[in-house]
Amino acid sequence: MSDTTPEAIVSSHKPVKETKAQKSERLKLAKNPWDAWDEVRQFAKEGRDSVLPEWTGLYFKWWGVYTQGDGLGVTGGTAGEGKASEYFMMRIGMPNGMLTSNQLRVIAELTKKYARNLADITTRQNIQLHWLTIEALPEVVDALTAVGLSPKGACGDVVRNVTGCPLAGLHHHELVDASPLALEIAHKLTANPEFYNLPRKFKISVTGCPEWCSYPEINDVALTAIQRGDEIGYTLRVGGGLSTEPHMAVRIPAFIKQAEAYNVVEAVVRIFREQQDLRENRTRARIKYLFMRHGWTAESMLEAIEEKLGYKLDAAPATDEHLLDDIYRDHIGITSQRQPGLSSVGASVLNGRLSGDQLAKLAELSDKYGNGQLRATIMQNILLVNVPDRETAALVIELNSLGLHVDVSAFWRGAIACTGTEFCKLAIAETKGFSKWLVSEMEDRLPGFDQQIKLHVTGCTNSCGQHWIADIGLEGKKIKKDGQTVDAFYFCVGGAVGKYARPARALGYRAAADEVPAAIERMLRAYLLARTEGEDLRAYFARTDDDSLRAQLAGTVIDPVERDAPPVGAGRHAPGE
Repeated sequence: MSDTTPEAIVSSHKPVKETKAQKSERLKLAKNPWDAWDEVRQFAKEGRDSVLPEWTGLYFKWWGVYTQGDGLGVTGGTAGEGKASEYFMMRIGMPNGMLTSNQLRVIAELTKKYARNLADITTRQNIQLHWLTIEALPEVVDALTAVGLSPKGACGDVVRNVTGCPLAGLHHHELVDASPLALEIAHKLTANPEFYNLPRKFKISVTGCPEWCSYPEINDVALTAIQRGDEIGYTLRVGGGLSTEPHMAVRIPAFIKQAEAYNVVEAVVRIFREQQDLRENRTRARIKYLFMRHGWTAESMLEAIEEKLGYKLDAAPATDEHLLDDIYRDHIGITSQRQPGLSSVGASVLNGRLSGDQLAKLAELSDKYGNGQLRATIMQNILLVNVPDRETAALVIELNSLGLHVDVSAFWRGAIACTGTEFCKLAIAETKGFSKWLVSEMEDRLPGFDQQIKLHVTGCTNSCGQHWIADIGLEGKKIKKDGQTVDAFYFCVGGAVGKYARPARALGYRAAADEVPAAIERMLRAYLLARTEGEDLRAYFARTDDDSLRAQLAGTVIDPVERDAPPVGAGRHAPGE
């Protein structure tokens, strides 16, 4: 006879394993990492082996810090995550991408002293350092704090760096300078202990720029300027995000007055914080899932916001923002400012990668030619602003000598790459070196290509390289080739923001990394030969079916229009060279 006593029943059940979400929620309730930096100072004194696993696994993120991978990415580890090295990476938050020459000079010195002379501009207007030791972390944070910068809130389940137009306050066509609002939101919500424990990360964008250069469509909350009669206010969008399930933000049917804007944003953050259902699965914990899986609508979100505010918002105007047509949204080049006699000079930084020496020189140039103000962009580029018109040509020459070009090819200008396996434990493929090589190959294969093209490379499904909003998005994979496991990329096409906002289409085609340039060349040559008058790349992808695009990539079918095309060139370089 079996023993059915309560004691026997309890002892017969194995302990239920704590899920990743449950562990994260438990640790967040136990400690606000912003209040515990002294623990890190103690780790720095005692060495890397003293660092507690709850810090490496979670708490460090609140300070903009991640453990750095060992270079093998996810394939070198287990359970979906690669092995951590002894080093750390750190993101430095810069609201609206704004920097002074003094701040940049400090970042440059930190980069040279602690980060092996390597820094990256990120797609959220941060600067990211690598190779930091545990001993260096307190020294880096103290140096940043002394010049009004901080990594706090650049990672973690918190309000992240608030992005905005890098030409805020300078743009001839902006409806309003939204940078004071972006800075207010950052000051009040980022690193605010009241909001240290959100279900997941929370990204905010604020812009008065009609070009929507901060990509409001993919932010958790976004305010974009709009005009109603003689009054300038904002349209509100909620629930944008990429990762494995891309979702364009939902336009909320309300007109947000400027005086209401901060309170509306805070109300949405509070609503997000209260969603206990979102805390049950970290892969589905973003606010977009309220719309994607929990039945929320634009109207129900508006109702929840108004309940938080305690009053009704004005109804949205009958017409939405009038977005400019298919244009570059990166502010690269020389742009006349609204201030008479002044211009901004935007340099395209390939993949956002800079050395400490380049950063120091940029600080010097911003003092020499401008007024010591710089702006980072979400396209991983850098702008020097308030430059007298008579000085722009000389500045361009100096930037070119640094390898930071103002006039670049469409492939260079549109390139984006995430961190990749070089430093990231979640990545499947290497990205920065590959993207640099890919740009060089495409420039050689299709010189003078006359269309803007966003060519984004991301190392895994998390889409830090934003492949879902690229004309051609490449997602890192692995395949077998000649008996060896090699980096490969999965193709997505037709993604866009702005007037034609939509996630890219996954084509169901992948290629080894060294075969990618030839595949892209075949597809772009087909476009050049088949396009109608005035037809841009986005329109071509929209009207061309997946089977045809796959055939173009693979070179398995030669369409009649391709017969007189120039021969496909062979690549001369190898990835990463």
